[in-house]
Amino acid sequence: MIRLLYVALALTLSACVGTQRDRAPDPQDTITVTSSNFSDERPVAWPDRSPDRYPVHGIDISRYQTSIDWPTARANGVNFAFIKATEGGDMLDPMFHAHWQGAGAAGVKRGAYHFFYHCRPAEEQARWFIRHVPRTPGALPPVLDMEWTPFSPTCTIRRDGATIREEARIFLDLVERHYGQRPLIYTTVDFFNDSQLWRMEGEEFWLRSVADHPHGVYDGRAWRFWQYTSTGVVPGIAGQVDINVFGGTKQAWADWLRARRL
Repeated sequence: MIRLLYVALALTLSACVGTQRDRAPDPQDTITVTSSNFSDERPVAWPDRSPDRYPVHGIDISRYQTSIDWPTARANGVNFAFIKATEGGDMLDPMFHAHWQGAGAAGVKRGAYHFFYHCRPAEEQARWFIRHVPRTPGALPPVLDMEWTPFSPTCTIRRDGATIREEARIFLDLVERHYGQRPLIYTTVDFFNDSQLWRMEGEEFWLRSVADHPHGVYDGRAWRFWQYTSTGVVPGIAGQVDINVFGGTKQAWADWLRARRL
């Protein structure tokens, strides 16, 4: 009987040790936030709720940022980067793969975005994005960039809000099924209002507002990321760049990233 008790105790201790080992912290779970050391070519006297109150800053980039020293940018506050991948159904940003690899190597959280082209079916555009953007564990969610294109040489149509919202859902659903993450929606104030994107309940938004806090500009709409300037200056990046903040604390950032992990 005593021997059986010893065996049972040994098995229990072994199970506990195994459980503790299984729950050992993953080194990738350590999320370091670096403080921003940015400036702006066109600084704004923010009337309320300055972006400086948010601790997690990052950038969005495309072919126009041709020279990035990623380790320097990371050390100076680039905690995340949204990188343009595709546009419409036949355009791949020529800098996408270089930016994707550089950001990843420097430990910058990265996500890819697609610029929506209103003259092509949403399904075709989703397939084009999927064709070119790798399914990378730990990546930020994909982004659907929707805005008007009045200066496009080939497509300036303005479809009604119901059609736009349905096309957005088609894209979001297809991309979510492939990557296992619901994409974010990036948009501007005029497009948000004209297309009534506020009707798309349950979606996460990345909102542009370069003169005031999104809370006032978007009538209190919840947001996950805020693009607050297009004339930012970041050490390690040649020329001006878009700068964004995550809408929460450092802990909220860590929690959101873990919840989004593939």
